[in-house]
Amino acid sequence: MRKLAQELEIRAATDPDAVLVVDGTGDHTVGEVVAAARRLADALGEVTDGAPTVLLQADNTWRTMATALAVGMRGGLVTVMSHHATRGEFELALEDVAPDAVVASPEIVERWEVDEGDLAAYREVLQGWDLRARPGTTAGVERWGGGVAIAMTSGSTGRPKCVVQSEDALRYAARTTIDLVGLRPGDPVAALVPLSSVAAFCFGLYLPALLGGSQVCLEKWNPAEALDLMESRRVAWTMLVPTMALQLSLVPGSEGRLSSLRAMTVGGGPMNAVALERAERALGTRFLRVFGMSECLGHTSPRPDDDASVRLGRDGRPFPGTDVRVVGEDGRPVAPGREGRLQVSGPSLFLGYAREGRPQRPDLTDDGFLPTGDLGRIDEGGFLQVSGREKQVIIRGGRNIDVNEVEAALADLPQVAQVCVVPVPDELLGERVAALLVTVEPIDLAGVQRGLEAAGFPKAKWPEVVHVVPDLPQNRVGKLNRSEAVALAARLVADRAVSP
Repeated sequence: MRKLAQELEIRAATDPDAVLVVDGTGDHTVGEVVAAARRLADALGEVTDGAPTVLLQADNTWRTMATALAVGMRGGLVTVMSHHATRGEFELALEDVAPDAVVASPEIVERWEVDEGDLAAYREVLQGWDLRARPGTTAGVERWGGGVAIAMTSGSTGRPKCVVQSEDALRYAARTTIDLVGLRPGDPVAALVPLSSVAAFCFGLYLPALLGGSQVCLEKWNPAEALDLMESRRVAWTMLVPTMALQLSLVPGSEGRLSSLRAMTVGGGPMNAVALERAERALGTRFLRVFGMSECLGHTSPRPDDDASVRLGRDGRPFPGTDVRVVGEDGRPVAPGREGRLQVSGPSLFLGYAREGRPQRPDLTDDGFLPTGDLGRIDEGGFLQVSGREKQVIIRGGRNIDVNEVEAALADLPQVAQVCVVPVPDELLGERVAALLVTVEPIDLAGVQRGLEAAGFPKAKWPEVVHVVPDLPQNRVGKLNRSEAVALAARLVADRAVSP
């Protein structure tokens, strides 16, 4: 974050009254935010010696921008974590990232049970927040191999992954998006997705700061408030998951209110071209349907002037300098139009997953491509169309939910003998989590959710549909037939009209 911090310090000297962040508490100028960042950087210097790795409670306010800049001023690395993170997720981050300091509100410090014995140094920072740090010499940032930012992602496995990205990757993804969308210096950009994800940190924080415009923040998602905010602030661009984009169009009186947007980028979950077209027509803007991942930021996109059938029905072309290919079972590229496994390589490729305080290098092919875990095809014109996941993942409103993890939690409930977790389609969220249960004692949806809550299982992964069945579908050799289970769940939802 050193480059961005240096650029913002120059802006603070030359144009201190320009608005850098808009949040629920008002407008915050470049001069104000940079001054707060300097004070935090000084506090870090008082309690630690060396470039720090800082774990931040990232919220959609000026504090996240100020902390990112402060860490950049110290030549460190920032790890962003949601304020919704559980104590268990915080413990995983401590294990994987081994931070030198934690910056969070007193309430979150208490919830995470930050160990004062280990993080003994304390300062009050950012108007009432806590800085807790290990006093003395830091572990240094050389251990990160050029990494400057880490965020926890739900990934496609049970254990959350801490993705390590370099500043060059953030700048490449942000600059390429600026050029593709046609954004101009000073354009306001909305940060509506929580800044605790890699993509939101890049496109909702780094990009507007790099562009020299205002970061327009919404602290808690509310479609009507988001619409009012973007309209009143004349926002030029934002990135949303499909669920959010569709919800905006359902707000009463939303017609034509987003005409200030040059485009809205939409990605991170299943997308229906018909629903997207209806929504963009209502809002008076243009959607850009994209494909990307935390491990290789925003690596395909159409342009605003592409035909609607391309913008909404496919997932864009690769960013300049990024290669996306489709390979068969033998690992060789397939012909245009044929489905296969997607692989990507390019400047926004991550450095690895944080493990024990260092990046664990990713598993790449011999020629440097990252298998994405997705299936898709590329047409003759170079446009990508993603068709699904190789692994068993449900994507609910842009969040990856690992089927195996949910099944393991349900199997621990005493009433459950057998379980199969499958997606059921939802026009708004893309997919919802449904559970087919064979039980030894009666249990319903409410009982399942009470049991998962008592076990401390994250609420965001709870099933929203539960059906008790006499047997789970099986194939000829007696193994679970997941495709039949998906079909069965869809029939049961339709027949019984069960609402989540």
